[in-house]
Amino acid sequence: MGKNKNTPQEEKKQFIFKKKNYTFLFIGLAFITVGFILMSGGGSDDPNVFNPEIYNFRRIRLAPTLVLIGLGIQVYAILLNPDKKKD
Repeated sequence: MGKNKNTPQEEKKQFIFKKKNYTFLFIGLAFITVGFILMSGGGSDDPNVFNPEIYNFRRIRLAPTLVLIGLGIQVYAILLNPDKKKD
């Protein structure tokens, strides 16, 4: 008795993500990484001295914006369907 080659158990396994998904995932990861790098630093070596440098534009506005953009790109990369045909 031979096995039927069209059984569901022997279907070829395929990845859900394609190259386009991974490209957007890495772009989003780069945005998040840059955002966290820009957010770091600005502390004071002496705990009795206040350093107002922690409230500058880069740490309060730019870095969190980059992190949120990166997270948005990650969501887009997950939901992206590269096999979808354009009409």
